Amino acid sequence: MSKKTVLMKGNEALAEAALIAGCRHYFAYPITPQNEIPAYMAKRMPELGGVFLQAESELAAINMVMGAAAGGARTMTSSSSPGMALKQEGISYISGAELPCVLVNVMRGGPGLGGIAGAQGDYFQATRGGGNGDYRNIVLAPGNAQELADFTVDAFDLADEYRIPVMILADGFLGQMSEAVVLPEPTGKTFEKDWALTGAKDRNKRLVASLRLAEGSLEAHNLHLQKKYDSITQALRRFETYKTDDADYVLVAYGTSARISRQAVDRLREAGVKAGLFRPTSLWPFPDKELHELARKAKRILTVEMSLGQMVEDVRLAVEGRCPVEFHGRAGGALPALDDVIETVMRFEREEVTHVHAS
Repeated sequence: MSKKTVLMKGNEALAEAALIAGCRHYFAYPITPQNEIPAYMAKRMPELGGVFLQAESELAAINMVMGAAAGGARTMTSSSSPGMALKQEGISYISGAELPCVLVNVMRGGPGLGGIAGAQGDYFQATRGGGNGDYRNIVLAPGNAQELADFTVDAFDLADEYRIPVMILADGFLGQMSEAVVLPEPTGKTFEKDWALTGAKDRNKRLVASLRLAEGSLEAHNLHLQKKYDSITQALRRFETYKTDDADYVLVAYGTSARISRQAVDRLREAGVKAGLFRPTSLWPFPDKELHELARKAKRILTVEMSLGQMVEDVRLAVEGRCPVEFHGRAGGALPALDDVIETVMRFEREEVTHVHAS
């Protein structure tokens, strides 16, 4: 049987994918540009016997997620940048308690309330852990409406497999953009949740907590978490390459910035410049080893972001000085202009030619 293709906004594709994945507990507070997600859930959850509560605040929403996750339910919240900032304490608690859930951040410009146009200024917050303590969350970076759907189904499985929050980090342009989507199938994976709080009438009691006061217990827990993070780092570095096999200049970008960068690569190739694109689809763990290998043969790397420079730090750490890493960014909801990205790489090419002639 052929799969169903529908025209959907990115936000709606993500919401339907969450339902396909078995999410029946969703809690959120409205904020642009992700409001299509709670609107969609408000309609669809009652049809499926699920629970959607519009919380009185972002703080309430993330604590509702914590409660549902502790009970073993597949649960999700979504927000945009200022709202996600308010959730950070709860995310730290959830991470400390090793509760699986899916977090969606459809980013807008900041700092503060900023504006409502899409941006990528929350990279540090997402990949470094915006709350207190030593913790990490898996962060997936879709580049179109299809990936917003596919990555969301995958996120629920990853959350359950590793007992960890998984974040979908998208910019507002992706959330608002309408594209053809082939709705994904459920994966059919099941996970034993012998830690969940389901009532202790016929079993031993279970404890879900992030507070550990006994001497040495918190350090032991941190070391346990780090061991898990190390295994995730080895297993889940995800990326896509485009025309990088012989590239002298490698553009590194994610989300909407990657869509612009891919067009720039095509235009540069038409002009005889060997450009390629490296697109991380997991931002944590970052695909550092794979980018490092590309840097061995590239003349320069250009990181393109809708921020004033955040992912570029991970790019420089990955490259380890193998070649120069340059940056091109726009902030506050502004998009990198295609012509500006092309001209930046053309300037690199002119400088390389001048250097060769001079030597």
